[in-house]
Amino acid sequence: MLVQEFRTETVPPAERWDLWQDVATRTHVPNLLRSERSDDFRAVMRVLPLGELQIAELDLPQLDTVRTPRTIRRFDPEVYQINCHLTGDGGMAQDGKESVFGAGHLMVADSSLPYDVRINRTSERSTTVVVSVPRARLPLPPRAVRRLLAVPVPVDRGMGGTLYRWLADTARRADEFTQDDAPALASVTTDLLASVLGGCLDSEDALPPESRRRALHARIRDFIDRNLGDPSLSPATVAAAHGISVRHLQQLFAAEGEAPAGWIRRRRLERCRRDLADPRLRGRSVRSIAARWGFTDPATFSRVFRRAYGMTPTDHRHHHTGRYPP
Repeated sequence: MLVQEFRTETVPPAERWDLWQDVATRTHVPNLLRSERSDDFRAVMRVLPLGELQIAELDLPQLDTVRTPRTIRRFDPEVYQINCHLTGDGGMAQDGKESVFGAGHLMVADSSLPYDVRINRTSERSTTVVVSVPRARLPLPPRAVRRLLAVPVPVDRGMGGTLYRWLADTARRADEFTQDDAPALASVTTDLLASVLGGCLDSEDALPPESRRRALHARIRDFIDRNLGDPSLSPATVAAAHGISVRHLQQLFAAEGEAPAGWIRRRRLERCRRDLADPRLRGRSVRSIAARWGFTDPATFSRVFRRAYGMTPTDHRHHHTGRYPP
């Protein structure tokens, strides 16, 4: 398992704050930390190391993080620390700018410049996903990115929404990944970050063609996942929704060894397979589960399901729930 998990509740309350400071220093950068909850600091950190890049999910009470010239001289990995806030609020100051942020905002910090971050200005707890990426790896001009330091970037729609869902889902499923997945996870994360930040800077056209291609592919896959229940979803409708030709769409998927229609069918089958194995859904018929994910013809669904998984949908349900539907 690739993910590393740290919970302060594994030690007595009096030791939790010291444990958190030690873990935060080892997994990120040395900073000055303060908290109103230091007497019983209950926090969780899940770290997903992806080579040069790192994704970490933090569940925190009130916390102040201060980076000073002295801590920078002590150690500076020259990274952007990009915080995607899932819940809670806070405030940040860096490079002469000061702002507040909340859930659905992306905040960029530069480890080479002093900053002051407060998590939970008014909220009790916060959940945030922090991406640490070397400045040299992000394909955007550092002078341009500097304009975004301490500036809340909304990630509730468009490419921002794609990035938000990607980070939230990657953090949630971190225990499913292995070392073999690390290069692909790092590549997609970097490309999505570059596309979102580049869009804010009107610099997306300056991205390398390969980064633009991978970012578009990730956006399309996200669109497909959000529309699997629509029976009319097809390569033609996907291409039209993204302003590209069906041929261009096919080329994007061919570069990954896939075909658009095959990808749509596989993602639908995966959702059906998951729901059929869920005991909470055993009151729903196989037909209704298939329809929920865009399969309108029961015979076709049964045939493609059996071809993919070697058993009928009903047998798959029985195998996982121990009973056949009435």
